[in-house]
Amino acid sequence: MLQWIARGLGKGRITTRYPRHAEAPPAGFRGRIDVLDSDAAPAELTGLCPTAAIAIDRQRRLTVDRGRCILCGACVQAAPDRFAFVAQYETATRTRSALIVPEDRETPLEPLRETLAEQARALRRSIHVRHIDCGSDGSEEWEIQALWNPYYDIQRLGFFLTNAPRHADILLATGPVTSAMRGPLERTWDVMPRPKALVAVGSDACSGGLSDAGDLAAGSVDAVLPVDVYVPGSPPSPIAIMHGLLLATGLLQAVAA
Repeated sequence: MLQWIARGLGKGRITTRYPRHAEAPPAGFRGRIDVLDSDAAPAELTGLCPTAAIAIDRQRRLTVDRGRCILCGACVQAAPDRFAFVAQYETATRTRSALIVPEDRETPLEPLRETLAEQARALRRSIHVRHIDCGSDGSEEWEIQALWNPYYDIQRLGFFLTNAPRHADILLATGPVTSAMRGPLERTWDVMPRPKALVAVGSDACSGGLSDAGDLAAGSVDAVLPVDVYVPGSPPSPIAIMHGLLLATGLLQAVAA
């Protein structure tokens, strides 16, 4: 016990200060894909992506759907003049269309972080989060679980996990919605009190990922229920999920005001 106390006193506070302070991604971190050159794109580029995230329109302009991207890096390796990884945590969006890059306008991150930090300080009550796995491979669950460890300590921002949908404010949905989980997902959402928000976590939840919609799966979460915040990635990092939760909290505060 004394050894742990001495270690804690020696190292000091190690909990992240996000969102009040920016979190620096490690070297080589794959936050999201960016399109370096979208003009006059050859059709062969669409075959680089296993989830069909790459598209080319009639004007031969290149786009990438970050909601479908699993960050495998095949496009970056094959065409580094067209694609690149961006080391960025803030990848969550409030609309599905905002996940299509290149975007018309980049949102400055510093004002965004200040807004999220202000929302976190202004929480008038605890936010209870209900997580439901709709058919995930389990990777998103590890990242969600990490939010409650001493480093991320999301409880300091007022977020708590709950198993009771009737006590939940935010629903975290992971994985493509399988036929077996469609009913439980809908029932969970129906009994949650208003105001409430639905956050789709991971590329599978955002778009269906590698799972096509059919008899066994509905595909993306928004094919079943209206999604308020999308957190792309396969899996997204804990900070990215935290960013998505803070965006959802802002929506709840706007509705309750």
